[in-house]
Amino acid sequence: MQESLFESLVRLASDAIVFADREGTIRVWNSGAERIFGYSENEAVGKSLDIIIPEKMRENHWKGYKRAMESGYTKYEGKLMPTKAVRKGNDTIYVEMSLSIIKEGDEVKGALAIMRDITERWLKEKEMKKRLE
Repeated sequence: MQESLFESLVRLASDAIVFADREGTIRVWNSGAERIFGYSENEAVGKSLDIIIPEKMRENHWKGYKRAMESGYTKYEGKLMPTKAVRKGNDTIYVEMSLSIIKEGDEVKGALAIMRDITERWLKEKEMKKRLE
């Protein structure tokens, strides 16, 4: 079967494109996500988003996720949000993320996150702030 243009764009994007269903199970994991997080598509698809969420942040994440799945709304829609994440091997990284709730009609299907690794920039800014103080 021939891959659609849309599927090619998602698969080849350098940013991580991750879609999780209503339960937080990863259903789409592109090559950008593989590069940033270190998990292959086969390792990530079917797993919980917990594989990339730092343990200390999980409780709050899941409260917000459940609320967004029930309401079909997130206050982060259309915004770029810096946050911590974890790579395979449990290394902490910083990502800039945009988040969208995906619906078919009125039915919420899950959440789409597009993420970019900003670890290097984050650490440089942190060091600069430290020097300024």
